[in-house]
Amino acid sequence: MSFSGRLFILKIGTGTGAVGSETWTTVAGLTENTFSINDQTVDVTTKDSSGIRQLLDGVILQSMSISGSGVVKDDATFKTLQTVMVAGTARNFQMTVTGDSTAGGTYAGPFKITSLEMTGAHDGAAQFSISLESQTAITYTATP
Repeated sequence: MSFSGRLFILKIGTGTGAVGSETWTTVAGLTENTFSINDQTVDVTTKDSSGIRQLLDGVILQSMSISGSGVVKDDATFKTLQTVMVAGTARNFQMTVTGDSTAGGTYAGPFKITSLEMTGAHDGAAQFSISLESQTAITYTATP
């Protein structure tokens, strides 16, 4: 099953608190975005392990990374991203993958903006790129 990449939508919360009570605004102008979910294990291999790697049971360090790039289209949204980046604080973000029940769903939680870049050529639209890293646990809600 395949679906359109334009169905990946990144939104930023208003900053009112809990993920469930946020009002979400689409990060305007994105033309590409990517997300990855990572589980980092804890290696406890010693010389006594007979050359076989051993992982600590039940301990996984989970994180989520989101990145995107596009055209600076909405001054208000970009200004919000700049303000959050400069403040160094986390903000609730939501990544929605619109699709059927096998692929669709929404990831949400607090993220720190780790990179925000803007470029502009004399004969083109201003472009930007953004990178986010999860700060705490991320919730996932599957599309019904």
